[in-house]
Amino acid sequence: MKNVRSESIGSTLAEARRAAGLTVEQLSARTRIREPLIRAMERDDFSLCGGHFYARGHIRNIAKTVGLDPEAMVAAYEEAHGGRAAPMEAVPVFSATVPVKMRERRSAEWGTALGVALAVVIVFSVIRLMGGGGEQRVAEERPVQATAAARATEAAARDADASRKRGLVVVTVHARRPSHLRVQDAAGRRLFEGEIQAGTSSTWRARERVKLVIGDAGAVTLRVNGRDLGVAGRPGETVRRSFGPPARPAEARSGAAGGDADAGHRGAPSAPGR
Repeated sequence: MKNVRSESIGSTLAEARRAAGLTVEQLSARTRIREPLIRAMERDDFSLCGGHFYARGHIRNIAKTVGLDPEAMVAAYEEAHGGRAAPMEAVPVFSATVPVKMRERRSAEWGTALGVALAVVIVFSVIRLMGGGGEQRVAEERPVQATAAARATEAAARDADASRKRGLVVVTVHARRPSHLRVQDAAGRRLFEGEIQAGTSSTWRARERVKLVIGDAGAVTLRVNGRDLGVAGRPGETVRRSFGPPARPAEARSGAAGGDADAGHRGAPSAPGR
């Protein structure tokens, strides 16, 4: 290979291209370097390269394609254009001139986010108040109350229907607070004995008669054969109640109505028998 120091870089590249039998168009297709740029470089005009970094890359690419020593050609270019550029240290480039206090930035960002969230909550609350939120809440509660009343009415109708058609005594006890309770049928068989918990309702069905011993009559309400009898007695009072099936039409006319057989015979407050 000829000494590239005795000839210009551009003429050396052009002579090597012709010696390789390549046209500018063919060299452009192989190196992916634009034809005008190759022609300028062969005239020693490297201004179109966009800087020394890109000029070295183009020279290395062309030299390799046309059979020249790429490193020798790059060295000749650097010698002709002021030598190799000094390496740049990575630390100064990527170091911030002014230290960034990350904790302070995060605190400011969190403060802004909390402020925005608080503003949204305040605006939403004002809209609720101005939009009549109280009226809407009342409107939502009414269907719930109506549904509970409808369920109670349906249960009472079912109890009355069972009593009338099947001859059963249907007794439902609802506890407003805890109370001891004993339930027996006409034969004295014990259907239940224990403490009924506040807020619960229990129903018993039996033929002929259902007998109750209630430890705290004021703590429970009764529904018998679909009829609401209310509170069983005074608070703390122990009562004995006995209920039969509903009276048939003929019995009702003759005055033999079924119901509380022990009405008016409530005992004085005492502990329920077991």
